[in-house]
Amino acid sequence: MSGGHVPVMLNEAVAALLPRDGGVYIDGTFGAGGYSRAVLETATCTVVGLDRDPAAALRARTLSEVYAERFRFCATNFSSLDGAALSLGFSKVDGVVLDIGVSSFQFDEAERGFSFMRDGPLDMRMAADGPSAADALNQLSRDDLADIFHYYGEERAARRIAAAIVMDRDTTPFTRTTQLASLIERLAGKAGKDKIHPATRVFQALRIYVNDELGELAMALEAAERLLAPDGRLVVVSFHSLEDRIVKQFFADRSGEQPGGSRHLPAGASGPAPTFSLAQRKAQTATAAEIVSNPRSRSAKLRVGIRTGAPARARGDGARFGAPSLDVLRRAA
Repeated sequence: MSGGHVPVMLNEAVAALLPRDGGVYIDGTFGAGGYSRAVLETATCTVVGLDRDPAAALRARTLSEVYAERFRFCATNFSSLDGAALSLGFSKVDGVVLDIGVSSFQFDEAERGFSFMRDGPLDMRMAADGPSAADALNQLSRDDLADIFHYYGEERAARRIAAAIVMDRDTTPFTRTTQLASLIERLAGKAGKDKIHPATRVFQALRIYVNDELGELAMALEAAERLLAPDGRLVVVSFHSLEDRIVKQFFADRSGEQPGGSRHLPAGASGPAPTFSLAQRKAQTATAAEIVSNPRSRSAKLRVGIRTGAPARARGDGARFGAPSLDVLRRAA
């Protein structure tokens, strides 16, 4: 919670997780440690924090000093949460909490390149490796860029923006956040009728693409299914429709409440035993008071699943809930 970062729907998420003495819990998106600290304060339990951001490992040291063996940290993607738990000797856990999205720390650090409000390198990588946003902008084709902006950012002017990027990069490669934001402002003006900066959706799309955020989320949901003990709880807080759609569809499929049944089964056939029951059918949203004090919470949705005793589905079965490749997206269009 330091540095201005405030965990969204903290009380609701911890209440849904139901921490108990002796339990083991995974905070798959450690960030600033708000959820981890709250769970550790609620019960005499063990929390394993995960984060691929190298800066998060430094922040985790404080909790290690305060809670000693009750808190462990792994520098890894949350899609690998089951492997991380096993590496620490936990074959099953009692709860997993995921806060999907970017932390305030990442937005506030200009050198990370997540925000168009601050000039910085077009990086956007949550981890310290792999291709950056600049690599994507300067190397991908016009069609690929347009698809990224359209599908991951829901940007209406995706093709026009992609064409302008390809034209400009021939003379001046894209390297800075304000350079990209200025191009989009030039095409779309300062702000639309919804008062959202015109660069918002393109920056979101690039961030999702660079970090494979939707694919990571789909794999994390499956990993939690494999790791949770019966009656264990999976609590997910998401912030935009693309994320929430994946979580909603996953829980609907795994609870056997998918509308219209599974398209993979003939009419009347019974599918696999449900691996989750739903604590609530509709997503929970932030209170009016929290939205006033923390505007970031206005789009948050919290969903909860309770693990049954049924075997986990085969690895990769949830791939359809994630972000398909650009080729798949293009064929489906």
